[in-house]
Amino acid sequence: MKNIALGLGGGAVLGAAHVGVLRALDELSIRVGMVSGTSIGSFIAALHAFGKSWQEIRDITFALDWFDLSGPVLSQYGLLSNRKFGGIVTGLLGEKKIEDAPVPLSMIATDIGTGRKVVFRKGDVANAVMASSCIPGIFKPVEDSGSLLVDGVLVENVPVSPLEDDGAETIVCVDLLACHRFHAPENIIGILLNAFYSAVTNTTAMQVEGVDLCICPELSGFSLVDTHRVPEIMEAGYRSALAALQPWKERER
Repeated sequence: MKNIALGLGGGAVLGAAHVGVLRALDELSIRVGMVSGTSIGSFIAALHAFGKSWQEIRDITFALDWFDLSGPVLSQYGLLSNRKFGGIVTGLLGEKKIEDAPVPLSMIATDIGTGRKVVFRKGDVANAVMASSCIPGIFKPVEDSGSLLVDGVLVENVPVSPLEDDGAETIVCVDLLACHRFHAPENIIGILLNAFYSAVTNTTAMQVEGVDLCICPELSGFSLVDTHRVPEIMEAGYRSALAALQPWKERER
């Protein structure tokens, strides 16, 4: 079958499910010829585009201290800086340019000054990942070419349009929030995350209408901050992806 274009959506810690999706794709010998990411999806997409196997990404995800991706900052724009996250990306991949990825890569951020979508197709990978995953109100916006950039979830939670614009023939995407149930927050971070992601769930369904397959992992039992349940989230992503991809692959033959 043809190579697919893969769009990986946002969802904080639920992003671990993307690793399970990559595992299912590998086991079914479905090749990814183009990849796009929003928010945590941009991190997984970047690792995949630069040749990391699902096993390597799994190990990276297990080792990741999800609550140590940022540091305090003196700014009127946010409580924290996610520059440390950018350093992690550089540490894993080196100082890479998006346009040099072996698998064509794009990432979505939001220009908070204009409300417009920003699609990264070239430039520093770490900077793009930081911008795409910069949750407003929590993180200080990422400055880029005079613009203040924040999380791409605000404009396109599941990054389908960059794949369409780049001429993808077959698009498979992953919507982490479609089967997610919000949980009562335990702290200010939980409140901000719930408010942020609940605001975008209604628009995502329209954004993915034209895709060939939208994988919606069953993640209702997990919260956006379930860091101690990352292995379970990953497994849930794998099971859901396998169940969706196997019959789809048969139909596409």
